[in-house]
Amino acid sequence: MRLNTTLAWLVDAAAEAAGAGELLAELGAHLVADGLPLAGGALTLAVPHPLIARRTWLWRAGRGEVIEGLGFAAAGLPATDLAGDAGLRWLESVAAGPAHEDAVGPGPDGPMLAWIGPRPFMPHEARDLREAARFTAAPLAALAAKATLTAALEAYLGRRSAARVLAAPLRRDEGETIAAALLYADLRGFTALSESHPPAEVVAALNAWFDRIAGAVHAFGGEVLKFIGDGILAIFPVGAGTPCAACEAALRAACAARAGMAHLDDERRRQGLPPLPFGAALHLGEMFWGNIGAADRLDFTAIGPAVNLVSRLEGLCRPLGKTVLASGALAAETDVPLVALGSFALRGIAAPCAVFAVPESP
Repeated sequence: MRLNTTLAWLVDAAAEAAGAGELLAELGAHLVADGLPLAGGALTLAVPHPLIARRTWLWRAGRGEVIEGLGFAAAGLPATDLAGDAGLRWLESVAAGPAHEDAVGPGPDGPMLAWIGPRPFMPHEARDLREAARFTAAPLAALAAKATLTAALEAYLGRRSAARVLAAPLRRDEGETIAAALLYADLRGFTALSESHPPAEVVAALNAWFDRIAGAVHAFGGEVLKFIGDGILAIFPVGAGTPCAACEAALRAACAARAGMAHLDDERRRQGLPPLPFGAALHLGEMFWGNIGAADRLDFTAIGPAVNLVSRLEGLCRPLGKTVLASGALAAETDVPLVALGSFALRGIAAPCAVFAVPESP
């Protein structure tokens, strides 16, 4: 058999690939080296993601490059089960023109591997691809499990926090001190809203609010760390340079959220629903970013004086009649014009805090 080297790699090393795209590229390169006429390939995995059902990687043989897309249009291809007990299906179809596609996978909800050549595959080439497909089942299962874990953690923790959890031991006190611009935002009057409206309407309002505020945070490079009831805590980590970029990203996110909520409130009024006023506070400081909790039940979060201050600062939004406030620490690191409101005592914070308002027109 010509595939001894490829099959040995699939058994011994393929599951250690850095990701699905890397596995596809390495497998394609092995098969080309074995003399199979491949022009490209595609690999699709189902993932438990709130927005994405499947992820697809496309490989081009000539350049060896891999790009990622969403979904894979394999519906309608006639299927025959030729993969034996590996649990994979071989999908075969003649593409438009001289190209020929062969795909392997258990259907739209499972892994799907597809190849395209410059001409229809010969019977012995199809046999070799079927044999390689059988051996690909195990490393694909390992990669799918890894992708599932990563997608689940990112959905619940955020991308940076998920990567930190995966890279560190699952123990209390595992973490690090980081500097970041913090954003804390909270709906006003939410208790009254929840008391006077059906649960379905309350959940819909919460989701609409979180869409606007979290969407703005993510758009400017931040990460949502916590949903706390109707509140949200987000961070914009300071990189290798000065804090200016993180602070200005947090400011832009707050202004974008304010604009998004204004549009949402207009829509709610047209539907006869009450608006959703909110307050947001911004601060710059250091915090512990890592694991806390019981011996066998952990939470990944941020704690420290900076977190306490930003949450207390948000409490001034209502009495000061402002939607977005910033601390003096954050204001000192940005060139964005802010309106000084004076120094205020914050509950539980020893020193008064210089408070600035973010103008309505950023």
